[in-house]
Amino acid sequence: MGEEGYTVKIWGPSDLNLLVGAMKSFIPHATMVHTQSFGVASTSDAASDGPAPTKTADPIVLVKDEVVKISAILLQPQCSGRSQIKPGEMSVIYIFELPEIMGKFDPKKAAALGLKAGPKYGELQHGKSVKSDRLDIMVHPSDVMGPPVPGPIVFLVDCPTDSHVEDLLSIECLNGYYTDVSGTKSTKTVNCVIHLSPASVVSSPNYQKWMKKFGSAKHIMAGHETKNLEVPILKSSARISARLNYLCPQFFPAPGFWSLQKHNYLASDATASSEGSASKTCERISAENLLKFTLRPHAQLGLDRSNIPTLVGQSEVIDELHSEIPEIADAAQHVRQLWHGFKESRKELTPSNDNGVMIEEPWLTENTLPSCLENIRRDDLEIVLLGTGSSQPSKYRNVSSVYINLFSKGSLLLDCGEGTLGQLKRRYGADGANNAIRNLKCVWISHIHADHHTGLARVLALRCDLLKGVPHEPLLVIGPRQLKRYLDAYQRLEDLDMQFIDCRSTTESSWGIFESDKESNNDRSSPESPLHFTANNESMKDISGTLFDRGSRMQSYWRQPGSPVDYSAYPFLKSLKKVLCEAGLEALISFPVVHCPQAFGIVLKAAECVNSVGKVIPGWKIVYSGDTRPCPELVDASRGATVLIHEATFEDGLVEEAIARNHSTTKEAIEVGNSAGAYRIILTHFSQRYPKIPVFDETHMHKTCIAFDMMSINIADLPVLPKVLPYLKLLFRNEMVVDESDDITDALGVAS
Repeated sequence: MGEEGYTVKIWGPSDLNLLVGAMKSFIPHATMVHTQSFGVASTSDAASDGPAPTKTADPIVLVKDEVVKISAILLQPQCSGRSQIKPGEMSVIYIFELPEIMGKFDPKKAAALGLKAGPKYGELQHGKSVKSDRLDIMVHPSDVMGPPVPGPIVFLVDCPTDSHVEDLLSIECLNGYYTDVSGTKSTKTVNCVIHLSPASVVSSPNYQKWMKKFGSAKHIMAGHETKNLEVPILKSSARISARLNYLCPQFFPAPGFWSLQKHNYLASDATASSEGSASKTCERISAENLLKFTLRPHAQLGLDRSNIPTLVGQSEVIDELHSEIPEIADAAQHVRQLWHGFKESRKELTPSNDNGVMIEEPWLTENTLPSCLENIRRDDLEIVLLGTGSSQPSKYRNVSSVYINLFSKGSLLLDCGEGTLGQLKRRYGADGANNAIRNLKCVWISHIHADHHTGLARVLALRCDLLKGVPHEPLLVIGPRQLKRYLDAYQRLEDLDMQFIDCRSTTESSWGIFESDKESNNDRSSPESPLHFTANNESMKDISGTLFDRGSRMQSYWRQPGSPVDYSAYPFLKSLKKVLCEAGLEALISFPVVHCPQAFGIVLKAAECVNSVGKVIPGWKIVYSGDTRPCPELVDASRGATVLIHEATFEDGLVEEAIARNHSTTKEAIEVGNSAGAYRIILTHFSQRYPKIPVFDETHMHKTCIAFDMMSINIADLPVLPKVLPYLKLLFRNEMVVDESDDITDALGVAS
């Protein structure tokens, strides 16, 4: 939006300023964001530049023009023994009122009152009185106009707790919108009430009593509805998921929402019956994706279900695929044979001799496995690519997030772009996603750009809710120091139950100092401890001319002295060591990369184990690049990696753009993996100009695969991974270039 020069105006209660102020650390400077907050600030630093604060019971007019009047009524919890409202406790009711439509002009009545056809007809229709042409009387608009049609009124209600309901029932300024129980008409008729309130609040007797006050208004229950997961809003994206699942179910399991369909049909029936018995005068409608309530024209006032997506069966999608690509059936059979052949030949695979000697292309021999995969189990590790696109979500690729599933030992998230929670629900279903959130051990964020972390607060808040009343430790969040400011501000509005560690405290040199102090019993956590400067940028002194765009701020940034060790992080590092041990991990190491200030990659190293015959098996090693140009730090960190997950934002022909934006091309990413001797390379973070599959050269792809959203790679299946790529290319053979036609068609369909 900043690049396009758009201006954004945001209204909200006074605490909104806390959030928007913190967001400025990652919102592009060119973006013009104007906040207009209202109500009495709950904190002294939340100044308001919007309408002057008024009493809570009085509506606050936000917008009033010829199109609409928008008002807000503040809602606060009624807590006995407490006089001050905490940040984040204030809620809002928004009221949208459209102007009334004048009645129809009746020319017969005008003629009967002595008026001639002409300009006076227009004046009357504009509300002006005129003198009769034939009679000595004044003609008023009410004499010749039909009764006006009241403008529609919509309420948007967020009543988060039962204590807010008490305040809701006491707001006197809403009386003019109510219909008495006896059926007496109110001065204003509300047509629709949209409820964002949670089900536990909506089902309370007091809240239902309040709902009945609106008479015949439609009540749309738009709280978090599990049933909306069962029908994907983007059909083309769901179709791609179904096709990938058909071709290679091992890497593309059936989406979690398919398992919800039967369950939710039963649940929705039960909900409908309970809603029906709740009230005969209060019509409740469960919100659905793309459900509309038409306000104008008046003749069409009411619910519009025409754009609600319908469920497309998997068999229908596969029949369409067979018709479009007849040879895909043989391809799916070949992929199944790959797995069957791999299982048969697994006994013949010989582990490599990890003697530290660098061998060019050490994995070209199919019968060679890295020794860390010897005796590997399917419940050791699964890598789930939740988001594989860059910059902003698209219909086919969400923004960055990698879910590291360690099964019974917990899980980690590497980056957490917006929509990450939704992706977890699509992959595992609602209950499975909740379990995944409960079992998180750590979240690691690569850098401050919004497409890598704006889904984090929602994940943290949900985990806090899920673990209420259950003994647990705060979740460790590792990220760039700018992220802490945002999370600290958000925590003033909603409990995130987390502890923050700066990525710089988890670099190899910082870990070394921590371990050295630990061995010498040197407690550095006191404020008086001197700062120790690390030389973590030495390897970047000789920067290649192709590494940065000329004049880039990164050239000077990487020549700065190292950052001081934060000894106050020592208690959190001790917690992190404990968490890593419980997860079966030997190390979590952040390393600086070349993208923006405070950008990092990460190394995850599993602990070694001993097999049944006493042989020591080294642990696997995963490296995630984050966003970066190819750089020595990344190559060094990737030495001998089992899996390198590397960004490949641009195709090979756009290397100049990659340099200008501090990203990598496909070829550069593969060269980093080859130089480091990585066993497998997974390319991700593709520009959204490649909506379905990026442009790539197959010449050097023998150890590489292209990532897709929801792709789930079990460590036991790594030997097969690159062999699937040709079949994926067949699936998208007609879609290797930018394809915006589907997006345009979908957008037009929704707009109409």
